Amino acid sequence: SSLVAACGSCVSLRFVFPSQPWTVTPDFTHHAHTASLSAVAVNSKYVVTGSRDESIQIYDMRKKVEHGALLQHNGTITCLEFYGTAHLLSGAEDGLICIWNTKRWECLKSIKAHKGHVTSLSIHPSGKLALSVGTDKTLRTWNLVEGRSAFIKNLKQNAHIIKWSPDGEKYVTVIMNKVDIYKLDTASITGTITIEKRISSIRFITDSVLAIAGDDEIIRFYSCDSQKCLCEFKAHENRIKDIYSFEREGQHVIVTASSDGYIKVWNLDLNKIKNMPSLLCEVSTKARLTCLAVWLDQASEMKENCEKTATSTQANEDEKPSVDKKKTVCGMNKSGKLTKQHRKIVPVKRKLEAPLQKKKKKQNSSE
Repeated sequence: SSLVAACGSCVSLRFVFPSQPWTVTPDFTHHAHTASLSAVAVNSKYVVTGSRDESIQIYDMRKKVEHGALLQHNGTITCLEFYGTAHLLSGAEDGLICIWNTKRWECLKSIKAHKGHVTSLSIHPSGKLALSVGTDKTLRTWNLVEGRSAFIKNLKQNAHIIKWSPDGEKYVTVIMNKVDIYKLDTASITGTITIEKRISSIRFITDSVLAIAGDDEIIRFYSCDSQKCLCEFKAHENRIKDIYSFEREGQHVIVTASSDGYIKVWNLDLNKIKNMPSLLCEVSTKARLTCLAVWLDQASEMKENCEKTATSTQANEDEKPSVDKKKTVCGMNKSGKLTKQHRKIVPVKRKLEAPLQKKKKKQNSSE
């Protein structure tokens, strides 16, 4: 089972629950911030949201409670990204990138990353590097093991999106309506994709296929190798704000959010990528959507699969003579490796069923 999190400037956090067959029903709506939401990220346990109110809210999705708030930044939160279950990176208009430990929710490091705003960041699949772009016309490479700048590249214009490919061999930057594709080992541009409208969101579907949404109703799939358009289709009636993708039971699923409040879920057949993806389901949230993420309840699925395996094994063993039985243990790997310590969150644990009273934000501390 999976949970789609969509955030709107109606200052609410809305979750919808898709199941098989693919139907969508609202789960809950939560008034998360005192201003519009600007960023959202998920890992196997948490959903975090960033806002123009300068705070980051944390939600424990397994317990369905609000877990607390991070108050390190002085400015709109522009980007959030988890690395595994252990770390979160946040960027904001104050030019800072903060590295958070997600066990105790302490700020391990606060880096003055850009002279202007941080507009986007992306963590390498190894967890050792991160890239960021900002309004100072620079692309910066960060050594996350040592928490320092590794390389600075000057750009001709401000980039507003940066993204690593899943294999970490390439990365892309977005400047207005143009996607530049870089090779990691040379740090040079290997190709450029240009569309008519300003690009609002991109997503790597595979290491070589990129989904692009512009400020219109069209989703386009491009080859990173040839920079040719593999397929394009009208996904919404209004402009698309965000794209998300994931794999589930062998299916490549694309989720799109539009400014008119519609969320649509699509099935993409990579073997027939020139064909338009098939629509699995859609829902109108009746909110002005700004960003989107999908939380997959991996622990429940793992438990369910283990129970099925255990039931099947038990049924087979009931038919056999008594023998020594061995237990099958299911667990989840932990990842990430950063140390140091600093600042804790404002602790809160409340159920998400009812709207919450916002606390006034206390002073921010900086390193």
